[in-house]
Amino acid sequence: GEITVDYKTRQFSVGDQTVKEGDWISIDGTTGEVIRGRLETKPSEVLQVLLEKTLKPEQSESYHVFERIMTWADEYRRLRIRTNADQPDQAATAISFGAEGIGLCRTEHMFFEGVRIDAVREMIVATDREGREKALAKLLPMQRADFVGIFKEMKERPVTVRTLDPPLHEFLPHTDKELQDLADKLGISYAKLKS
Repeated sequence: GEITVDYKTRQFSVGDQTVKEGDWISIDGTTGEVIRGRLETKPSEVLQVLLEKTLKPEQSESYHVFERIMTWADEYRRLRIRTNADQPDQAATAISFGAEGIGLCRTEHMFFEGVRIDAVREMIVATDREGREKALAKLLPMQRADFVGIFKEMKERPVTVRTLDPPLHEFLPHTDKELQDLADKLGISYAKLKS
């Protein structure tokens, strides 16, 4: 049926069914069917075969269809297939799906989580060389471990590395609360950080 969206009340309706903001819906990714409520989910059978190893190929018709399509694609394609991967687990996933190398490893993406982003922010706001080097010393072992892991996963496959292209706005906090938290972590004033 036709979907009616009421932005003011933050709900949508289809026929006599109304879903309000906060209500759970589930979507069948194969059929597109929308189901009211929260359904238990599980990884696709292709992922269960290739990555999780919790299902044998002969137990999955979906995997056989996937494998057949990929075989046809391999027969006719003229391009080599590479992936973007910035972490060892991403490289392993790409290999499982047939990637022949890493087309782009964006080193700046290695720094977006946890203590890593804190160290990058510390480096960005450092006022002198010593402060920047101190922050970089925190990052080096983490980045080295990532590269070792990526190269181990890729074995002889090619890897293209972009050394660093950090758009500063992606690394710095945006809200006043996040800026205050960062200032507190770095032991500097909020006003100094904001300037």
